[in-house]
Amino acid sequence: MIIDAKWAGAAARNNAEWCDAVCRAHGLQGEFGSGAWSSPHRTPPLYPDAVTLTPEVSAAALVALLDTASPGCSVKDSFACLDLEPMGFEVLFEAQWIHREAGGTPGVADLDWEPLKSAESLPAWETAWNDGEESTGLFRPELLSDGTTFLAARSEGRIVAGAIASRGASVVGVSNLFTSADEESAWAGCLAEVARLWPDLPVVGYESGESLDSAVRQGFTPIGPLRVWLHTG
Repeated sequence: MIIDAKWAGAAARNNAEWCDAVCRAHGLQGEFGSGAWSSPHRTPPLYPDAVTLTPEVSAAALVALLDTASPGCSVKDSFACLDLEPMGFEVLFEAQWIHREAGGTPGVADLDWEPLKSAESLPAWETAWNDGEESTGLFRPELLSDGTTFLAARSEGRIVAGAIASRGASVVGVSNLFTSADEESAWAGCLAEVARLWPDLPVVGYESGESLDSAVRQGFTPIGPLRVWLHTG
């Protein structure tokens, strides 16, 4: 059930724009249609091949745009209303879109956050985000000039927390939040920096489980469910 169709739609659009930016940085061209964003070619790891933008999109028409012949095809069902099981998909995970009004007061943060200043910092950011695994170049330098801001908090010169902020026309999307310490403190630091950079824009994203609980305690409101489907058939 969609709790707030306006903000759920804005969050879905912002997320689709972020997925499109990642694909373009990898040389892949996605397309925004009337009901969804989609890529006819396999997207980078962890990124969907389609993101629905309205609840009315046709499941069959959407899947027809995708490459289901090679492994890994996935669909972000932004309104948790599609039945993709007959087309060989299964639910990978479920989450909630979240929304936070502009101008809210963040909680207390342990560390100061700031944007990355150069592309040379991206590998270290990705390594920290990926629990110390060496960077694979998932996040390309082109993203830094495509409406995307990588945020980081450091301790003794080392990145220990971070997030990605994607500015859209009416919202800022926050994704990929990570920390080696307290998640609520990380949210507080991230939101303080987002408010400094874009004081007049509300913040959206999606979370699940304990991460959703932490976001809610930092002023977010759940606004509707989403599902991610993975093609397995």
